[in-house]
Amino acid sequence: MAPTPTSPEAVNINDATIASHVPDSHTRRYDRQLRLWAASGQSALESARVLVLSGTATSAQALKNLVLPGIGTYTVLDAESVSPEDAGNNFFVTHKSIGTSRAEEVAKLLGELNENVIGKADTRGLAKVLAEDPNSLRDYTLIIAHNIPEAQLNQVSGIVWGDMSYPPLIVVKTAGFLAEFSVQLHEHTIVDAHTDDLPSYRLDKAFPALLKHSVELNFDALDVTDHGHIPYFIILVRALHDWKSQHQGKPPAYKELKEFKANIEAMKKKSDEENFEEAVAQVFKAYRETTVPSSVQELFSDPACVNVTANSTPFFLMLHALSIFVSPSNSSQLHPPNVLPLSPTLPDIKADTANYIHLQSLYKAQANAEKAEFVQILRDVCAKAGVQTEVPTVLIDEFVKNCHQLRVLKGKRAGAEGEDNEKLMEAIQTNPSQVATHLAFNALYAFHTASTSGSSQSGWPEPGSEADLAALMNLVDARLKAAGFTHPPEEEEDENALIDEAATGPANVSFKKHLENAVGELVRAPTAELPTTAALVGGLVAQEAIKLITRQYVPIEGICVIDLISSTTGCIRL
Repeated sequence: MAPTPTSPEAVNINDATIASHVPDSHTRRYDRQLRLWAASGQSALESARVLVLSGTATSAQALKNLVLPGIGTYTVLDAESVSPEDAGNNFFVTHKSIGTSRAEEVAKLLGELNENVIGKADTRGLAKVLAEDPNSLRDYTLIIAHNIPEAQLNQVSGIVWGDMSYPPLIVVKTAGFLAEFSVQLHEHTIVDAHTDDLPSYRLDKAFPALLKHSVELNFDALDVTDHGHIPYFIILVRALHDWKSQHQGKPPAYKELKEFKANIEAMKKKSDEENFEEAVAQVFKAYRETTVPSSVQELFSDPACVNVTANSTPFFLMLHALSIFVSPSNSSQLHPPNVLPLSPTLPDIKADTANYIHLQSLYKAQANAEKAEFVQILRDVCAKAGVQTEVPTVLIDEFVKNCHQLRVLKGKRAGAEGEDNEKLMEAIQTNPSQVATHLAFNALYAFHTASTSGSSQSGWPEPGSEADLAALMNLVDARLKAAGFTHPPEEEEDENALIDEAATGPANVSFKKHLENAVGELVRAPTAELPTTAALVGGLVAQEAIKLITRQYVPIEGICVIDLISSTTGCIRL
């Protein structure tokens, strides 16, 4: 007898089929972002410890975009009190908090966004921490510094750069409608770069089970319906096999592609079979030789990969194992040399369920066998290097799945950008607007450090001061002169004309005019934080922070420059 709706059997069936599939509150809360960086990325976020140097509007906006997705803890290091200016531009302080600790106020109000995130305030100030407890910077996953005086920034970057155990540092500078930020890191390894590069399905070097199925399948005996659901993988492998049998085992050359495609077209039973059209569209996967991508091949020569030790990170241990896996000296019976482990994940293709599942089972079986070989190689590598702990299975799975898009980034110390005169000269030609803004910021902070202006008591330029404007331009010109740059002669132009880059295009504006515009904006608002600038820059900085914390996606290389006057952003590598 079938169970009634209220019987225990019905309740158990209901629990087993429905209740177990209801996502928990954590998954529901972070559903959207889990689609971006998966559970591994979310776990990294939730264990992250972020230190922000200064509780400014931009810092608060960056933290907002990290608190909402659920970082573990954040600390606001700031000895300043909330000023009337803060109350006017920072959404995370109030007028009632004027005169109170800015670090405490920002940390408190940010904490209201996500009760699962722990917020802390450190009111000692950066100068005191650097003098008394610089090693505490090691305790964090990431440091974000906003508008820090040059002397203190040099201290922080020097400490962090001096030891690879210290975290990455994001340096942010804003003034008025202009901003720039850069990432200081020694080395950053990425397994899941989320690039558009697809893994190779090795159709030109089909593994035995795939080749056997493709050759033995009787295309002619299938009815029209079944024929229209043959996966294009099978079609291409079969077509390539037939071609090689008639051409001394050679694949089609580029000039023979038209003939090869015609052979595939001739295999149709109907003129509109989508699976055969897919095969023709993807024909390059059959004739282009599968090999290790050059970007991955280059990593094998990295000293950290070549010389693994007991202190090597799991990434480089696995990279070393991968170099052995693909080597011609690896006498594997499972796969040909110079190919990466097979991916078990198939794309969406035209096929019915039965054909798709069968194809997937072939790939999964082969992929699992190759992964087992990789794991054994990795164990041998670890044993030889004296590694005491095993690399976690979850890391191995992620590495093998994404080994076609591995990345290793090498960074520079903050402040070292622009020291290369040749790169500076090249950047002036390709990105004049961004270089002008960067040089203007460098001049602004050099001006503050030197405090040479007679019209300013704070060390910053007096807003609107012609003398300070001239002083900053002199600093910029001195840097350009040291690089060997001279401004080309210009046609006479109206000095009062407004340059609208959005309308005329940056190419129509001279580099000298870019410099005048950038320096003019920084003198107009040397210490002003605008809510709009803070919101945009905070979002961009948080995005880079998430890339660094999760080790997914590719962080910027160089300096990101934001110009909200012309509504443009751009990156320069100096």
